[in-house]
Amino acid sequence: MTKILTGGVGKSEVANAVKALGLDGVEVAVSSDMDAAMKLRSGQADYFLGTCHTGAGASLGVLVGLMGQPACHTFGRSVPTEDEVAALLADGKKVFGFSMDQIDTIAPLLARAVAARA
Repeated sequence: MTKILTGGVGKSEVANAVKALGLDGVEVAVSSDMDAAMKLRSGQADYFLGTCHTGAGASLGVLVGLMGQPACHTFGRSVPTEDEVAALLADGKKVFGFSMDQIDTIAPLLARAVAARA
């Protein structure tokens, strides 16, 4: 079972968007940034999807500090392709940030890519 944690301003909306997909082998839970970092570091969770108004700093600030930049990626205001997401996952990225107004596009894209790797 792959566990995705959601955080930031739109954490409930992201969790609902992922749950609505009904992906086999994917569990999603709303989390605080600190709790998510601890669960990711201890292996109790696999991925984190964070949101803020711009998709930049605040979506991942705590996670970058505790997990390190190599584990994190923010899309900011851009919308990635499936290939870009697959490449980021293959590169070991586990923490993703994006803007709230892109939840309906990016959250399902990330969740499907994570499920495909499980």
